[in-house]
Amino acid sequence: MVNVSGKTSNGCTYEGDYRPASAGRVNWSATFRHNGDYAGMRHGCVHDMLGVDPVGVDDAVKVDIESTWTQAT
Repeated sequence: MVNVSGKTSNGCTYEGDYRPASAGRVNWSATFRHNGDYAGMRHGCVHDMLGVDPVGVDDAVKVDIESTWTQAT
C-alpha cells in the first residue's frame, strides 16, 4: 500500500492510499477535507498500469483522484 496526498483544484486537500490489484489495475481510496473539515470520501480504480514505473502510477492515481472529486455530481 502506498500513501498519497495532495490538493485538488477546487481547494480540498486529500489523504489516501492505493495498492495494486490484478491485471494492471490499481485501487485507491481518499478522504477529502475543506479548511480542515471533512468533505467526503471517494474510491476508484486506474487501469492499464502493468509495466508503468512507480512515479507514473502515482501521477495516474493523483489525476484520477482529482477527476473523481472535482467532476462529481
